[in-house]
Amino acid sequence: MDNLLDRALGLDGRGDRWPLLGKVVLVEDCVETGGAFVVHHIIKRFLSPQPAAASNHSLILVAFSQPLSHYDRVLRKLGCNLVAQRDHDRFLFFDMLNLRFPGEEFRDDVKTGSSVLVSLFEKIYNAVRALSAEKNCITIVIDDIALMEVVANGSSDSVLDFLHYCRTLTSEFDCSVVALNHGDIYSTTEKPMLMLNLEYLSNILVRAEPLATGSAVDVHGQLMVFNKGEHDGQGTPGSKVHNFHFRVKENSVDFFYPGGRG
Repeated sequence: MDNLLDRALGLDGRGDRWPLLGKVVLVEDCVETGGAFVVHHIIKRFLSPQPAAASNHSLILVAFSQPLSHYDRVLRKLGCNLVAQRDHDRFLFFDMLNLRFPGEEFRDDVKTGSSVLVSLFEKIYNAVRALSAEKNCITIVIDDIALMEVVANGSSDSVLDFLHYCRTLTSEFDCSVVALNHGDIYSTTEKPMLMLNLEYLSNILVRAEPLATGSAVDVHGQLMVFNKGEHDGQGTPGSKVHNFHFRVKENSVDFFYPGGRG
């Protein structure tokens, strides 16, 4: 069976152009069912394009939750060497755990509050602008919006402003943005303010959820992919919802419809 996640995201084509260019992909998960594997899958697919397009791809990973060693280990299991990608100028790592960036660190006066996100966006913008001179396919990955809010001293407005600015990059430079958020950490009164705005900003929403029937040994959860700009069989733009189950393995993830097996 072909990869159901690739199909839902529109990554199952054979063209050289990255299908997510100009789009924002929001991945939502919960404590019971983590969704980081979706982000890992997109990173791997982006950094492993058709040979003719490889030299034009560059990814910026803005990491709030894990160090580079974690992502290098996970992606190596999936067949993608981040160190080699970095050596070929196809991968930049923005370390928000230690506030370090390629060749520089944050100044002491911008290490807390919303000023961190202002400075971060400036660095992302400068990196994208520099890369765009040689690369025509750039993806920005943000690994944890919830921790971004912590860095901003709990200011959801600062987070939304930052993500709005990142969204402008998709039109100015035709890049893509992928972000992970934890949907069950907000109270019922807070969730509509931040979560609904995030979902509104996205072109594709991927939600990882536990099974409605409870846990199962060979099924780890279900994915709902809402692709707002997907085209139908006649080429007419519209929206489509994909639903399927998944099972996370050591070096891969199986995707299958209810009742089937990958």
